[in-house]
Amino acid sequence: MFELVNALNDGAEVLKTRSSNPISLNAGCELFIAFVTRFPHDSISFADLKTKLIRQGQQYAAEALAYRKKIAELAVGFIKDGSVILTHSYSRVVMQTLLLAHQRKRISVFVTEARPRGLGIKTAEALTAAGIPSTVILDSAVAYVMEKVDFVLVGSEAVVESGGLINAVGSNQIAIIAKAANKPFYALAESYKFHRLFPLSQYDLPNHNSRIFSFPRPQLPPSPPPTQVSGTSTKNGLPEDTSFSGVAPIAITQEHISKNNPDVDYTRPDLISLVFSDVGSLTPEGVSQYLVGMFAE
Repeated sequence: MFELVNALNDGAEVLKTRSSNPISLNAGCELFIAFVTRFPHDSISFADLKTKLIRQGQQYAAEALAYRKKIAELAVGFIKDGSVILTHSYSRVVMQTLLLAHQRKRISVFVTEARPRGLGIKTAEALTAAGIPSTVILDSAVAYVMEKVDFVLVGSEAVVESGGLINAVGSNQIAIIAKAANKPFYALAESYKFHRLFPLSQYDLPNHNSRIFSFPRPQLPPSPPPTQVSGTSTKNGLPEDTSFSGVAPIAITQEHISKNNPDVDYTRPDLISLVFSDVGSLTPEGVSQYLVGMFAE
């Protein structure tokens, strides 16, 4: 068993290196390893135990595929006819919930652009193709549009032990604005994304690295000496500043911006109204209690 657990931990580490954002993957691996080490059995040999573990793992994987449908059925009960919903980035469980709600009720959806990856556009395209009225808004326009919204609905990378949420960057500021506007903020999360992690700030997240929000020293290209200008030049009849003449401009690309910004952020539990999961609709405090029980001996 010790050798098996070591092999599982090694496999989990390899999986994490294949993902740019391994937080949800880490939560799933941690849960599966706990499942293996605490699996009750009366096997007389390791070969017999291995067969049972493989069977249980396959059954769990099959059941996990139905989790999004269970969450969608639960969340749709909280969506009223004629609701205007704000969602962020792209989430498969949110998509399934919105598509199910569209079959039963009238809904309209505002979708954030979700920079730097721009996955909100993918969400809006899928909603439009399904016949759901949707509009892409700028991330910076969330406060502007919040007055028109009935509630916010987001997915998750992980729900942590405090009951807080790790999700696509921008979720935290949306939750803050929703709280200020007295609008519910709902998160959807499969139970295998419940993570034994207790961040206190954005910088406690496991994917944080020193490149984020750094101030790299500018690599200025060589420039010719400034030309002496007598008098004041004009452009379109207005005075033109010639103090930077002869200096080549530095191009800042979306790739540069993306590398210097985080992919996910942390939303405090006091900003979250409910977490809809395959184990029920939970308050952030309920998530914490469920996590303690899930990993209890």
